[in-house]
Amino acid sequence: QVQLVESGGGSVQVGGSLRLSCAARGSKRDLDAMGWFRPNPGNEREAIACINTRGDDDTQYTDSVKGRFTITRDDAKNIVYLQMDDLRPEDTGDYYCAAGLLCYRSFDQYYKLPSAHPGWWGQGTHVTVSS
Repeated sequence: QVQLVESGGGSVQVGGSLRLSCAARGSKRDLDAMGWFRPNPGNEREAIACINTRGDDDTQYTDSVKGRFTITRDDAKNIVYLQMDDLRPEDTGDYYCAAGLLCYRSFDQYYKLPSAHPGWWGQGTHVTVSS
């Protein structure tokens, strides 16, 4: 049984920062690869960042957030963070934590496939970026 609870959403002005947290409960295996999703303009959830635990905390990002967002994890606390800097109006939306992922290069393209879904989702936290 995996439980994911997001927090940290809110309202911020353009150029501001927010840090999202995802408190996770589950087995080490189920929480091996975790990540964050948000809706695209077509209102489909897109994968924006993921992290593995394979000893090196390998991370991947979709192009639209590279250099602005940073995903990290604290395995002692079972929390995954998404530090979001230089926020833009197009970053507005509901952000979802996910576990049971395939986190590798081109993960964002993989999760556009209709058949591709993470194993577990959180309930989401909302981010609003205003100009």
